[in-house]
Amino acid sequence: MVDILHRVGIKATPEKVYEALTTVDGLAGWWTSDTTGDGDSTLIFRFGEVGGFDMKVLDRQPGKRVRWEVIDGPAEWIGTRVSFDLTQDGEWTIVLFAHTGWREPVEFMNHCSTKWAIFLMSLKALVETGTGAPHPHDVQISNWH
Repeated sequence: MVDILHRVGIKATPEKVYEALTTVDGLAGWWTSDTTGDGDSTLIFRFGEVGGFDMKVLDRQPGKRVRWEVIDGPAEWIGTRVSFDLTQDGEWTIVLFAHTGWREPVEFMNHCSTKWAIFLMSLKALVETGTGAPHPHDVQISNWH
């Protein structure tokens, strides 16, 4: 199995970052504007014609951790897990991101790694400035969006 890993520093409190990772409005502000669900057990993310992902919320520790399991979406994503671990370092919250459990490093994984980096920068912008760049306003890198 292979994983996608990223580290991003955000000038904000862990609580503020956690809110952007756990509320439908927060998630819609940085990942995709078409986000629904209750935030406590299931989250649904759609990306227009490309499709989307349904996530089961596995763990939420305020100001510290968010973890999901992909329960619907592209075959490569089913059963993988997405986590955001938060630690404070002075005025920074460090986000350690992981998308784990990929069965093999297919080309789609390369695409997703780049897109995760783009969306993590959108999370940073949302929390620091109040404005993110969620889908459909994100940087397009290919016809996969």
